[in-house]
Amino acid sequence: MRELVKQVLKKVCLDGVARELRRTSRRIWWHWKRRFGRLDDEIMKRYLSTHEIRKLHIGCDDHILNGWLNADLFPRSAMVLHLDATEPFPFGNEEFNYIFSEHMLEHISYSQGLQMLSECYRILKKDGKIRISTPDLAFLIDLYKAEKSDLQKEYIKWATVRPIAFVSCNDVAFVINNFVRAWGHKFIYDEKTLYASLKKSGFTRVTRCELNESEEEALQNLENEKRMPEGFLKLETMTLEGTKLLAS
Repeated sequence: MRELVKQVLKKVCLDGVARELRRTSRRIWWHWKRRFGRLDDEIMKRYLSTHEIRKLHIGCDDHILNGWLNADLFPRSAMVLHLDATEPFPFGNEEFNYIFSEHMLEHISYSQGLQMLSECYRILKKDGKIRISTPDLAFLIDLYKAEKSDLQKEYIKWATVRPIAFVSCNDVAFVINNFVRAWGHKFIYDEKTLYASLKKSGFTRVTRCELNESEEEALQNLENEKRMPEGFLKLETMTLEGTKLLAS
């Protein structure tokens, strides 16, 4: 028995070492492809030197917006800037006119979110605007109500069959538990909390907008509705915009 335990522990240890080696090799390969930061320096300098109206897209994934400096944590494209939104941004003060982020803020902690929004405020020009789209906690709570719309019923069915294969019924409890724990989600905001975070970071004129709608032309038609079945992104999402006002 003792020998068996030793063999099991040895295998577990070796498997752990192998996994860490694979992760480390992938990180080294990724940094090598990015030329250890030189590619990102070139992307950033080229964009800032060629755009008078500057727009930063944080957490773009594969949703590349024309005319924007698209940024992500681990870009899969050589046209996208590597940006860790939990760290100080590699930009000077007041360099951007607009900032947009869609379904990214929920992937970092609340304190990291405050830091990110403060950095956004710092790099925005006076009268610059930010647009944040993120899952709404109220949408999850509404799913638990007895009366549900047809869209909510379809969403619950999609959200249980698709990612939770072992669930035998379309139970909203599984949807809610999975939503707050899966996909790297760390903090789900409600409107009051996101509003307070934007205000705490310095933004004023904080308003809620419909998906893909804005009074500001540059902030219209940005959210990627095609990544989900029709109506689902709108069901999940709240969008708030804020302004860095001109000094009085």
